[in-house]
Amino acid sequence: DELLLIVARAAERTRLREENEALTRTLARTYEPTELVGESPPMEALRALIAKVAPTDAAVLIRGESGTGKELVARAIHRQSRRAEAPFVAINCASIPETLLESELFGYEKGAFTGADRPKMGLVEVADGGTLFLDEIGDLPLALQAKVLRMLQEHEVQRVGALRPVRVDVRLIAATNRDLAGAIRERTFRADLFYRLNVISIELPPLRERPGDIPILVEYLAHKAARKLRRPQPRFTPEALAALERYPFPGNVRELENLVERLLILCEGNEIRLADLPADIRHAQPGNAAELGDLTETLDYRKARDAFERAYLQRLIEATHGNVSEAARLSGISRRHLYEKFERLGIRPPARSGDQPAS
Repeated sequence: DELLLIVARAAERTRLREENEALTRTLARTYEPTELVGESPPMEALRALIAKVAPTDAAVLIRGESGTGKELVARAIHRQSRRAEAPFVAINCASIPETLLESELFGYEKGAFTGADRPKMGLVEVADGGTLFLDEIGDLPLALQAKVLRMLQEHEVQRVGALRPVRVDVRLIAATNRDLAGAIRERTFRADLFYRLNVISIELPPLRERPGDIPILVEYLAHKAARKLRRPQPRFTPEALAALERYPFPGNVRELENLVERLLILCEGNEIRLADLPADIRHAQPGNAAELGDLTETLDYRKARDAFERAYLQRLIEATHGNVSEAARLSGISRRHLYEKFERLGIRPPARSGDQPAS
């Protein structure tokens, strides 16, 4: 009986190690490095800051609007760090149901709950020796915020149903597009966790603040889309590029990437002209991006931000014909977070049933 127990434990350890190695290889294949594209002063400053921050093990909090490339920055920090050969594990806290998030993060032991027929390593353990990226950290439930704080302070995690903690060595990078200071005031985010995360703060500029990078981004994204679609890369005419530079891109680089891919799918020939662009981009005026800036003359920051979000969400609903799933995909905001914003800003949300357009 003792021999059988020893063999069973050895087999389980081997299985867990092989599962960890397989998951690490999958993550490495799935998330190929992507270049931070742009030559504007904000991008040059961002690259310089990454070069300073990367060699350390300090926690990093990346802030920015949806679609600005927060995960790309996290990956750039990891690639330039001493942990570059170890795993980079990314978790979107808003995309995993609250009931599953704890077991995904910290793992569980056999018999911890119904269906737990064998132990499972959590993603924090998978990231041991490397970097853990918690995207949408503002959506992390309060109960799990306490466990993440303990992980940062004690360098250990405890699987669901386990009697003893497991030591881990991870560098934590978090990202959010939410106002964490406001969340602290509303008691939906722990102040002590915020101070632990905010050792290094990186603010990503929205695309409308660096329009000079748009031609470079278009070239890069068109090349990427052409390879994906297995077709020749078309040329954007100067008039088309000028219109793209005038447009404020509320969805930032993600919106531009989706637009470029759509244009490559629909265009005929080897040239994308002004007439090929959507009407709202063709008719965008240089002042469009600055109009919201005028709000700060009469409103405080929070009111100006709410005014921008309200206008952006209403435009998003119109553009997607009330399809919340499509709106979430384009904006990079989770469906749950979108509905929370609708409620907070007094916007009538589209019908939830089947995400059909609102009447």
